Amino acid sequence: MTGKELDRSVFQQLRTLSKENAEGVARHLVMVAVQLAADDLDAAEAHAATVVRRAGRVPAAREAMGMVAYRKGDFAKALAEFRTVRRLSGSSHLLALMVDCERGLGRHERALELAASPEATTLTAAERVELAIVVAGVRRDLGQDEAALLALKRPELRSASAPRLHYAYADTLLALGREDEAREWFLRTVETDADLETDAIERLEELEGTVIIDALDGDDDEGTEGEDPSPVVQTEAAADQPVTSTGESSGRS
Repeated sequence: MTGKELDRSVFQQLRTLSKENAEGVARHLVMVAVQLAADDLDAAEAHAATVVRRAGRVPAAREAMGMVAYRKGDFAKALAEFRTVRRLSGSSHLLALMVDCERGLGRHERALELAASPEATTLTAAERVELAIVVAGVRRDLGQDEAALLALKRPELRSASAPRLHYAYADTLLALGREDEAREWFLRTVETDADLETDAIERLEELEGTVIIDALDGDDDEGTEGEDPSPVVQTEAAADQPVTSTGESSGRS
């Protein structure tokens, strides 16, 4: 790891440090991301702690520590770090995670108040989608499934690049007992979730008794060249085990 894998905006933040320190901090930041991806939270925390010790006034450093705390379920610490990021950077791009931290702390009304704060108007479209997913989760925690569905009714539902929103919408429809509509939206999620961010395939299997088979799996037989490699849906027995919902980006939604 050289540290050059970081986004240019992070490098801009590191310009306040000496060259040697900036290079070291950059490498540790990359390692935080690597260890989080590997789900080695203790190792990620060690690298994040080094980053904060060496660059505590750099927003990216506090964000790294906040992300580790968030993944570990330490929502109080994560919220404190995300607030520090907002104070240092003036950006509210972590608002959805802050709302989810309030939710994780059981402070649902405070979560909704924060979600409705003026800072929400400054978010990008993608950030607003994530906020809507978290708000829907808060509403469902409160037993307000209809309000949750309303929170998810965003223009991005028509987009082919919003699988997490499609998934949350499908899951909420299912909670409302609208199984046929939920099935349609889980299928739409499968069609748009190229990166497998959700477990929509498993949820669809549970509802329909289908298995998504990748045509590229298995042995390479002669005569397959040029065939369409897209997934094929085949009917089988319904899945035996129940499947729980996911919310990877916001952690709990």
